[in-house]
Amino acid sequence: MKIPPPMTYPPKITLSGILVVWLIGLPWMARVSWADWPQILGVDRNGVAKNETIVEKLPEPLTIAWSYPVGQGYAGVAIADETVYLFHRLDDVERLEALRLDKGKRLWKADFPANYAGGINPDGGPRCVPLVDRDRVIVFGAAGVLHAVERKDGQPLWSRDLYDDYRANEGYFGAGSSPLAVGDRILVNVGGRAGAGIVAVSAETGKTLWTATNDTASYSSPTLIELQGKPVAVFVTRLNTVGLRPETGDLVFQFPFGRRGPTVNAATPIRVDDNVFVTSSYQVGGRLFSPAAAEQSIWENDTTLSSQYNTPVAIDGKLFGIHGREDIGEADLRCVDARSGRTLWSEDDFGVANPIAVNGQILFVTNEGELVLVAASADGYREISRVPFSANSTRALPALSNGRLLVRDNQGDTGQLYCIDLRP
Repeated sequence: MKIPPPMTYPPKITLSGILVVWLIGLPWMARVSWADWPQILGVDRNGVAKNETIVEKLPEPLTIAWSYPVGQGYAGVAIADETVYLFHRLDDVERLEALRLDKGKRLWKADFPANYAGGINPDGGPRCVPLVDRDRVIVFGAAGVLHAVERKDGQPLWSRDLYDDYRANEGYFGAGSSPLAVGDRILVNVGGRAGAGIVAVSAETGKTLWTATNDTASYSSPTLIELQGKPVAVFVTRLNTVGLRPETGDLVFQFPFGRRGPTVNAATPIRVDDNVFVTSSYQVGGRLFSPAAAEQSIWENDTTLSSQYNTPVAIDGKLFGIHGREDIGEADLRCVDARSGRTLWSEDDFGVANPIAVNGQILFVTNEGELVLVAASADGYREISRVPFSANSTRALPALSNGRLLVRDNQGDTGQLYCIDLRP
């Protein structure tokens, strides 16, 4: 099995053409900037920053290039072509804004009605990272409404109320699974009824192309792999891990993953060599599987790397991530041998944090407003530097582009988006 390059910014081609391009190489790759962060967890949806260079040690104090006021929400930003795409809630609107990466100056804004009333968490803002897809930006609001706008000026293209159309449940926190672009379609973890657990819509029009599964939605975002020369979209739903053909919605594999009751699945599946790793808490645990024989685990347990919300990063056959739960205050940083599931080391009580792998190091943004730079070593925990930047909650996923780290905090109904300059 080979892992395909990301499906961001391809030219308009047919679905059959996608598979041909997959096999012979991607001529449009020259148009992709590896310094971009165009979707959740970066170019490859794995938290790895390619061709990035940052400081070897965090400066103290940090260099804040600029900050920008934000409203409610836990959606991290996307970055493409030196433009930052911010999605947040202000009063009765969900607002998508385009900002200049160098100065934080607003280029345009697009407002959408905000209908989500909040659940267990009173925050009413969006949770999903914007998706930059060629000349469009796609956002998925907290109430389950999907929008597409023009990248150049924010002009609306189409909107779909997927939760209303397919009678989906808002769950504990509203919609929280960031959509996936594959060719000419957008795949969404909707959790709708009557076979609309996962829905594919046209990127051009928003029209439904197919629906699949009866699964309710999770807070995990899908990723893309290749199996036997063909693309497969991997979703973690409320109670299962499923692989689907993005062109048809046909089921490739499925196995149970999750527990009923007051639980969530939230971490994104990540590729580890030719395998895929999924993780959850609540005694579900972590599991490494081969897509070619997904029903059989390479290993699975609930003792080495079981993450409630955070997606780990994979570096040289090692998994670095958070083992534990935010809501009960127990979270350790673990290094795990991906092939065997054996814990190589653990830094107890590290706390909840989101990682970005860069230059053989791992940059963590903790929920308590700290940056922590850690060596990506299998020999033991080695902290290089740790610097605070906010006294507020920092749950949103960070983004890194051209040496600039974008991260937002929350203080009640407001917060700040920070651009931290980490260039050498």
